[in-house]
Amino acid sequence: MTTLLGIDLRGRPVLVTGGGPVAARRVTAMVRAGALVRVVSPWMCEDILDLHAEHPDAVQLHHREVAESDVDDVWLVHGATGDPATNLQLAGWATERRVFCTNGGAADRGTARTPAVTRSGEVVIGVVSGGDTAGSSHADPRRATVLRDRIADLLAEGELDLRRHRPGAGRVVLVGGGPGAEDLMTVRGRRALAEADVVVTDRLGPSSLVQRLRPGVEVIDVGKAPDHHPVPQQRINEILVEHARRGRVVVRLKGGDPFVFGRGGEEVIACREAGVEVSVVPGISSALAAPALAGIPITQRGLSTSFHVTTGHGGLDPAATAVVGLPGSVLVVLMGVSALGLIAEQAAAAGAPADTPIAVVENGSTPQQRIVRGTLGTIRAIARQRAIAAPAVIVIGAVAAPDVLGPSPETAAG
Repeated sequence: MTTLLGIDLRGRPVLVTGGGPVAARRVTAMVRAGALVRVVSPWMCEDILDLHAEHPDAVQLHHREVAESDVDDVWLVHGATGDPATNLQLAGWATERRVFCTNGGAADRGTARTPAVTRSGEVVIGVVSGGDTAGSSHADPRRATVLRDRIADLLAEGELDLRRHRPGAGRVVLVGGGPGAEDLMTVRGRRALAEADVVVTDRLGPSSLVQRLRPGVEVIDVGKAPDHHPVPQQRINEILVEHARRGRVVVRLKGGDPFVFGRGGEEVIACREAGVEVSVVPGISSALAAPALAGIPITQRGLSTSFHVTTGHGGLDPAATAVVGLPGSVLVVLMGVSALGLIAEQAAAAGAPADTPIAVVENGSTPQQRIVRGTLGTIRAIARQRAIAAPAVIVIGAVAAPDVLGPSPETAAG
């Protein structure tokens, strides 16, 4: 249930007087809360007109001065006319009818105050300034806004505990943790972690965030390594469903993006078939992040007009070999370190010249990030010499050459 001022306004009429930007913000909030908004003002800004066009059934416009009768049948009044005398008169009319009224020009002269609001999932947090006594003269909306913004920062950083303390329906959230660095995880993903009762995690997720989870959060490690899958995918699906059915909020934390070779689609299907609510928080895929952090633009005017992303467990699949030799194409290979030599051979056999640049980015975004470069003809020997290891992203194409973006301080070139 969405609320405003702690009041359920769904389907209930409210009055907003004034047609400027402040009034537009209040109308927006009230529409989100499900209210039926009546706007009365001789003139109205484009934002209000747009809101009416977008929500014609929820926003009614009256191009005139406000009248006392406008207050007769509403549940809440907001005065934002810009004229203190009119706002005060409006508050008086509302008080006579026992209708709460906010005064946009003088918060302490109304019977209600509009909070500075921030949201995080199911939680709505409002900050109101002005003390706890009626008629307080210490209302300071700017202070409330500053405090609201600081709380929003803490929510975004995942620093506040948002777990439920009352029983509720369980659900699963698939969260993309990004390439590894915790500050490359999305705000929505951090907030999902703050709400989690259970975190089912992979080895490639942002481990530092998992280590800082609050006491009482159950962590289940189902991480997979090359040729070693201690927890099969079917069992992972069962774990998600089992905990959600116990009424828990379950976060399935993955490296990269859940739908980019993360088997997230299988987990969504398993939850839906079991009747469990499931949602997805996208993450930054290492296929894009690792090259970018290594200074490799996978599209670049004059060099690359398209890219193809694939996995390389057993070498290149037919779709990858079909594009790797094409001019202007770039091939990005995930999970292909163990087959790097084979991949280079297959790319050459598909028509890519032996001097085609290839770069391997290990542990992208982490302090252990390393970039190793070579060509299709040399990368096998370089990989052996430099002991290239997973996790790593392989980039094949002209953009993988050194100094594509100009001189670089990189010292790990092959």
